[in-house]
Amino acid sequence: MRRYRKASALMAGAAATALLVAACGNGDDNGNGDDTGANGNGERVCDEPADSNSITIGAFNGWEEGIAATYLWKAAFEAEGYDVTVEFADVGPLYLGMAQCAYDVAFDAWLPATHEDYWDEHGDQMEDLGVWFDEAPLTIAVNEDAPIQSLDELADAADQFDNRIVGIEPGAGLTRITQDEVIPTYGLEGMEFIESSTAAMLAELQGAVDRGDNVVVTLWEPHWAYDAFPIRNLEDPENALGDPEQIHAFARADFTADFAEAAEWVGNWSMTADDLYSLENIMFNENEAATEDEYEASTQQWLDENPDFLPNMTN
Repeated sequence: MRRYRKASALMAGAAATALLVAACGNGDDNGNGDDTGANGNGERVCDEPADSNSITIGAFNGWEEGIAATYLWKAAFEAEGYDVTVEFADVGPLYLGMAQCAYDVAFDAWLPATHEDYWDEHGDQMEDLGVWFDEAPLTIAVNEDAPIQSLDELADAADQFDNRIVGIEPGAGLTRITQDEVIPTYGLEGMEFIESSTAAMLAELQGAVDRGDNVVVTLWEPHWAYDAFPIRNLEDPENALGDPEQIHAFARADFTADFAEAAEWVGNWSMTADDLYSLENIMFNENEAATEDEYEASTQQWLDENPDFLPNMTN
């Protein structure tokens, strides 16, 4: 699971980007690289004509909302007659690849903060197709029937939550922000902050809900947990978790010129939290999808349950 927000994500992405740059520098001039590209390195040179019937979608490894959106659009584009390929990459390499026209479009740019450095570096070589999910915050969540509404009530009610805050990976930005901002801001030093993993946090959440116990966890939106469990976010009156972000679709340079109709569809599209969470819940929780076939089957299952959604994507 991700949420290695800003510092950790950018450090890992920078290293991966450097590896990609090195790999591209060692390309085979005789065209022995990936035959999806035009320069022997799996990249289409941006000033070459695009195949007007083929779209390559780039998706970040492990970013669930982006994977869900990717396979929705794969289904939508294919319904309109396009040949669609999905290629996965880490964050830094995908942004570099988009700037070099290795991909046509992607659906998981977190702005203005998480991917700020990538946009500063590559934004003039890409197109921002617009926001499709307009509020993506870091959160502290509790069971729906918990006795408090706000983080400023948590310290006084700590014993009702077994004096524990259940977190995710130690290296995650959400973990750092909880430690450095949330805990001191709201006087929560007396509570045990458990650094574990996203999977372990979700297991704790599941167990507490099943037992009818109070629980407090670090979380974020969008996430399928909001569809799977009866939970809600604690208010953050001091804004210790920071402002919510937006999730954008983005594309290589000249995508709109090459795929005007598709760009218009994407630019007009958005998802509600309920729709996205229910799709993610089917894909990653109920079906535990991890392969392209499983992603496609989960997407089709959700579309079968929401038959009006796909036609509206391309209207």
